[in-house]
Amino acid sequence: MTVYAICLVFGLIFTIFSAVFGHLFGGHGGGHIGMGGQADGGIGHDGVQGISIFSPTALATFITAFGAFGLIFSRLDQTSSPWLNAPLSFVCGLGVAGAVLWLFNAIMRRTESSSESRVAQLVGQTAAIVTPIPINGVGEISYTQAGSRYSAPARAEQGGTIAGGQTVKITRIVGTQFFVEKIS
Repeated sequence: MTVYAICLVFGLIFTIFSAVFGHLFGGHGGGHIGMGGQADGGIGHDGVQGISIFSPTALATFITAFGAFGLIFSRLDQTSSPWLNAPLSFVCGLGVAGAVLWLFNAIMRRTESSSESRVAQLVGQTAAIVTPIPINGVGEISYTQAGSRYSAPARAEQGGTIAGGQTVKITRIVGTQFFVEKIS
């Protein structure tokens, strides 16, 4: 029971200490490195900022929940044996830490915004030729996505020429170059 109380107290103190001193000394002046000074920050495989399972927030949540559930389970007659309350506390601590991670990452995904368009959604969209595309050469197109206007280097899909001002369809994107074809 003492181990559970230590975990609970340590987790709570760490959380309060991190909240107070992280806010006061969180690096709000000067240059920021990485995720703006956030130890929790990270980029997931989908390119969205999130919190890692090994972040201080997740670890403090697990330790605090482990201690709290350990104290509860050790006081119940059915789970007073350490062989029962330790595994139950561990599983419950993982569950609470997992729920907190899911909640924080869901909030970060929903509040993430970017001015960059998603390139994969552009295939099939129409664009206008800004700079004519010469035979086997590169010109420039202009397209609109999510209310913003963008321009990009473009090549004719069949290697021909496309005059300026014509409307084209984006057929594929390779690196930073867009391949287009005339709309008949």
